[in-house]
Amino acid sequence: MHNLTNRNLLLTSVLVIALVYVVTEHGVHLLPYLPFSFLLGCLFMHMFMHSGHGHHHSHDDQPKM
Repeated sequence: MHNLTNRNLLLTSVLVIALVYVVTEHGVHLLPYLPFSFLLGCLFMHMFMHSGHGHHHSHDDQPKM
């Protein structure tokens, strides 16, 4: 069985077509917001990609008596 069903393929195709239309027809209006999308991408990368650094403490960190 295929991973993409007909419904998923149709939805993906419609979304890609809509995205191409918006970028080609309204790209001039979206260009001033490009720096904000970069900052938003940095925020999402920090939230979702750096979720595991430095916040997990092992039992070896406790002082031994």
